[in-house]
Amino acid sequence: MIRLDLSSAPKWLDLGAGLRLHVLPVTTAIMVAARNDPVVEALPEGASKEEQALVMAKAVARRVVTGWQGVGDADGNPVPVTPEGIDALLDIWPVFEAFQTRCLAPHLMLDAEKNAFAPLPNGTSVGAKATARPAKARARTARRG
Repeated sequence: MIRLDLSSAPKWLDLGAGLRLHVLPVTTAIMVAARNDPVVEALPEGASKEEQALVMAKAVARRVVTGWQGVGDADGNPVPVTPEGIDALLDIWPVFEAFQTRCLAPHLMLDAEKNAFAPLPNGTSVGAKATARPAKARARTARRG
């Protein structure tokens, strides 16, 4: 079942270690804009899935993160949200993982769930035709050693 959350209000995401991000909802418009981000489009054809995921996550984050708490400079002074700061923050592995899990995963899970309805032989096997003939008889149970 798809649950519609029609709220367009930003919310706070706790990413651990005192880090909180104030984020806008990840909408279709956000995802389309992120896919058309110059950095995403500049990825080389043979870019790994990991590199693609990082570049896309940064592109989405630059569009949805409107504020943060727990982010400071080398001296511990709070810093304002900037595109460069968002990119640097997501270069920290635990932050990237938490952002993926708490902000992007709910939307990506929905994308993965829709695949169950796609009857494509080159994708999910829902619509694929059987290629093996049925067995003529039941197989005997193996003897215990």
